[in-house]
Amino acid sequence: MPLTVRVIAPDKTIWDSQAEEVILPSTTGQLGVLGGHAPMLTALDTGVMRVRADKNTWIPIALMGGFAEVDADEVTILVNGAERGDSIDKEEARVAFTAAQEQFGRAQQSGSRQEFIKATKALKRSRARFQAAGGMV
Repeated sequence: MPLTVRVIAPDKTIWDSQAEEVILPSTTGQLGVLGGHAPMLTALDTGVMRVRADKNTWIPIALMGGFAEVDADEVTILVNGAERGDSIDKEEARVAFTAAQEQFGRAQQSGSRQEFIKATKALKRSRARFQAAGGMV
């Protein structure tokens, strides 16, 4: 039973199509959704969502946190930001991830809580983008 999946960011709709399955980065771990799923509302973490468009095609989408609602075989995902993996330059994402790792290391040593939180957020975002682009992290 196919799902209707919509991924909506403040500036555009990233995905609006049918899918066989969706795997979401919820705040409590990975969450799979198939047709006939019980209604629910969940918070999403920064991470990679995977959409199975057909039997053999998985499409990664980097999500920057938000919420997902599942109801009557419709999955509506409202996020702070999102990018399809095929639109992300893999090398650029790798460089950004490496820089974020270095920033995170410096923030750990600095002792500044504000700097640590900022570096953690940047690391999660860059990791999600790199993973969606096909990088192995």
